[in-house]
Amino acid sequence: MTDMLTEALLLHLDSSADGAESVSRRLTALFASAWRGPVRRRDLAEEPVPLIRAPYTTLGRRVERRGATALDDVAALAADEGELREWALTRPLIDQVRAAHTVLLGVPMYNFTVPATLKAWIDRLTFPGAFTGPATGEQVLRGTNFVVVLARGGGYGPGTPREAFDFQLPYLRAYLTNLGVAPERLSFVKAELTRVREIPALAGMEPLAAESLATAIAEVTELAGKLQAQ
Repeated sequence: MTDMLTEALLLHLDSSADGAESVSRRLTALFASAWRGPVRRRDLAEEPVPLIRAPYTTLGRRVERRGATALDDVAALAADEGELREWALTRPLIDQVRAAHTVLLGVPMYNFTVPATLKAWIDRLTFPGAFTGPATGEQVLRGTNFVVVLARGGGYGPGTPREAFDFQLPYLRAYLTNLGVAPERLSFVKAELTRVREIPALAGMEPLAAESLATAIAEVTELAGKLQAQ
């Protein structure tokens, strides 16, 4: 068991544009500090993933038409330098996710959904067949854990006036399960009302905000230990 924990790789991605003020960063840092294996981190705000361009989609369609294709064979299908460049930007991101025992995503809510920095990573990551075994059709992420840490300035939980405005959690749940992540290996941790001190309309909700943050802190710490044992 010790060897398993030592080798369990955590891929840690933050997408918040805030620095020390970021609640999602604070929570992902707690998770990562409790992780007892190697950690590979990328700050998507400081080191953004380049947006996909036309050669990416052209190469992707060619691979899709061809059918099941091993990742090692994709470069040979590139028609020009532009397509090779797009694949060179894409393949490492795919490899990092495939190599991870657990993927940790720090996701603040921006304008009711995810930051553009995270969306750029998602768009590039989602290359046709990247997470399907070409010989077996197996979903290669079925055994990978995903922990999604959400920070939301207001309240978007069930029964709240803005429940229907939440295009953050439902989007990520749909995207990750469609990518092949097993629902039982997908964990969401939410800290709500994080801007209670700055938004007058949230005045009086400080106790709820403190309770939400305390619960999120406890959840990320517990998850870090629990998932390494899987």
